[in-house]
Amino acid sequence: MSKLPNFDPRRVPSLGTDAHLPPIGPQLLTPESLLHRFHAPPIWEPEVVLEKRFTDRAAMQAAVLIPLVMRGPERDVLTVLLTERALHMNTHSGQVAFPGGKVDEGDADVAATALREAKEEVDLDADFIHVIGRLPVYTTGTAFTVTPVVALVRPDFKLRPNPSEVADVFEVPLAFLMNPANHHRHAFEWTSDQGPERREWFSIPYADAHGDRFIWGATAAMLRNFYRFLSA
Repeated sequence: MSKLPNFDPRRVPSLGTDAHLPPIGPQLLTPESLLHRFHAPPIWEPEVVLEKRFTDRAAMQAAVLIPLVMRGPERDVLTVLLTERALHMNTHSGQVAFPGGKVDEGDADVAATALREAKEEVDLDADFIHVIGRLPVYTTGTAFTVTPVVALVRPDFKLRPNPSEVADVFEVPLAFLMNPANHHRHAFEWTSDQGPERREWFSIPYADAHGDRFIWGATAAMLRNFYRFLSA
């Protein structure tokens, strides 16, 4: 099994976006529409669910929360709450991620894992969260088998990020993330002992008042699958 060399994904050029694909219209990005979509899902296929593996360790079950914060006067404008992982973390340090982590033995299910991790990482209390569904399992190259748990979140929370895990917390409009014109494709090639290797991934760069955010890898892939779910 080859080892992924160190590289900076921000410095790997974009191969282009998918601007030819239609964005998800605002009428489908309301809490009511999403509740209906998860209650009566269409027939669809996720675009990417498995990364090339770069570790020999046993697979670990994990879950992440995709928190859709209900903003606006009518609470019908959705944003996605994301974290920036602390630089000293053992895996995926400094990357943009959803709140989440490994399934513990005491967790009732993956939704319980996602809620527990959101509480531990940013102090987002379960009382503000209404789970509405799940997306297909996504397996990372670091052997995490991740279930994305989608939830609506009331906006009157107060976050307290855990500095041992989270460097920053921010929100991105769901409409921005559900527009394929913002989805960049990348590829990185190198030569290992086994010969030529190639890794491909999506990124969704986003700029806010605090700087540039680079959403890539598993987080971007799960958002891309969310787009496919809503566009089916």
